[in-house]
Amino acid sequence: MAKKSIYASVEIADREVRLVVVEIFNNRSNVLRTERAAHTGIANGKITDEKSIVEAIEQCVSLAQEALGYHIESVLLAIPARDLKTVRTDVHIEIEDGTHTVRRFHIQQGLKSAMESVRYDDLILVNADRIVYSINGEVMDTMPLGFDTTDFDMEVDLLFANRELVFSWTRAVEKAGLKVLDIAVDLYAASKETGSLLQSADAPVILIDLEADHTSLALLSDNKMAFGAILDQGFRSFTASLEQAYSLSEATAWRLLENLFSSSEDKADDSIVYIEQQEGRRVELTARQLANAVLPIIRSWIAEINGASAPILSKTRARYLITGEGSAIPALSGMTALFNAPADLYTVTSIGARNGAFATCLGLAYVYEDASAISGKDRISVNSNELEESIESISRFTKNEEGGFTKKLKRVMLTSKH
Repeated sequence: MAKKSIYASVEIADREVRLVVVEIFNNRSNVLRTERAAHTGIANGKITDEKSIVEAIEQCVSLAQEALGYHIESVLLAIPARDLKTVRTDVHIEIEDGTHTVRRFHIQQGLKSAMESVRYDDLILVNADRIVYSINGEVMDTMPLGFDTTDFDMEVDLLFANRELVFSWTRAVEKAGLKVLDIAVDLYAASKETGSLLQSADAPVILIDLEADHTSLALLSDNKMAFGAILDQGFRSFTASLEQAYSLSEATAWRLLENLFSSSEDKADDSIVYIEQQEGRRVELTARQLANAVLPIIRSWIAEINGASAPILSKTRARYLITGEGSAIPALSGMTALFNAPADLYTVTSIGARNGAFATCLGLAYVYEDASAISGKDRISVNSNELEESIESISRFTKNEEGGFTKKLKRVMLTSKH
């Protein structure tokens, strides 16, 4: 019987902490809970106020635990793709036990050798990217368990990130009273959720993660993350001039951005879309004024993306896929033709987490499941005893006279007859 696994994933984004609790069963995910809590602890990609982040993590975990009825003990953590380095290593494994059969132990041994073969002073290994196996001239992406051979080769791609950044992210989680079950690069996790990593086997994909204060880009090719980069411009820059010109709060500017449906100044009219009474004056904002303030900056951001991706696109045909919280901005859907390659916005389809902001957290569970298939470790994020008690209590409730929907409906139908 297939086992249900519960994972809690955390992403420390620019302005908020995101927590997603998912159940993985038969390779399908079921979102159990999502939580978000604002913080003011990151500036220029570094943690500047650890206390603010710790409190946000604690708030998310507390709300999730209260709703679910069991404790979250460990989490999967997303690490920003800053100073990311991709490294390929090749490993040869001899099967010396006389069985001539590939077992999980041999693959674990090969992966360990690959990970130990590369070390940097300022970088730390975050997660494995792609693993390719070669046996007697046959190349495969899946583990060759049970193959009859005396030796085989592994081509392992590894992802390294800034050592100081990784330690500061994990320290914040641990100070919130949680263990870190595993870590993964945020873009790599998002590529698993969006399916773009798998799709890159046919044609390269440039994955764009648009967040409040930065934009992350990853080139996905041949089912691996070839490299990543970060632009220190996010969707908050789209409304900066709007906030300044009309003395609007950041929250108000974001709400207006979420409801800006016109992607052209010419199509925006003079109808008033927002009214605010401020001290000493009344602000009235028209659709045209909103478009004139925001759309040129979005076009400038697209030009930055095009410039950063131009060297790639000069050598290969690729497409863009936009995710992250900024992918929910309506105006972007009408401006995809401005990119220098085909572009789409990713929509999260998981019930309970239909927001691009959750793509990374959702993907972390898939990354960990892949790693667990090799490691053989069988760990989850929550207290097992409490989880079993919660499941049993639900079962008892649904079986009793008052909790069973079928029995209640039958009783209503019988008593309603005349």
